[in-house]
Amino acid sequence: MDNNILKKIEEDSYKKRPDVRVGDTVKLHLKIKEGSKERTQIFQGVVISIKGTGLSKNIVVRKISYGVGVEKIVPLHAPSLLKIEIVKRGKVRRAKLFYLREREGRKALKVSGVKDVYMTDEVEVPVEGEEELVEVPEEAEVVKEEVVVEEEVKEEKETAEEVKEEKEEEKREQVHKDKKEEKKK
Repeated sequence: MDNNILKKIEEDSYKKRPDVRVGDTVKLHLKIKEGSKERTQIFQGVVISIKGTGLSKNIVVRKISYGVGVEKIVPLHAPSLLKIEIVKRGKVRRAKLFYLREREGRKALKVSGVKDVYMTDEVEVPVEGEEELVEVPEEAEVVKEEVVVEEEVKEEKETAEEVKEEKEEEKREQVHKDKKEEKKK
């Protein structure tokens, strides 16, 4: 029974986060307070472990900064973590990538099977009072306009290429005439 009460309380503190996995290269947007000023600091690195569940879920992110390995342990649902961006998704066979700590140089953060992916926890929220209207015919017309524009661009390229070819031919002819005149002299 106590567990159910805790779950209900925790639900209010959850933030929508992307599916972060071990081996992913992520950008953490952290809120830093310095005196009375606040700023956002971006920490980009490889996720080497994930611990805990629920609100106490932590990720460990490692990066190499000026030849020194730096790790940050960040609670996934912390208010100081503004946003997470997944830049690359790595394919790994381990739950913890602590073996990366012993590596040096280029191989220090190398993970196999890397795919470029972009995922973030930002969500577009519609403004209150405005309704989303989806009209299929307008979208179809836009597609037709794009096709027409692409055809015009192709035609412009073709005409530009023809003009270049004509200029090159004129230059060749002029060079040929100049050579003939030199031979006559």
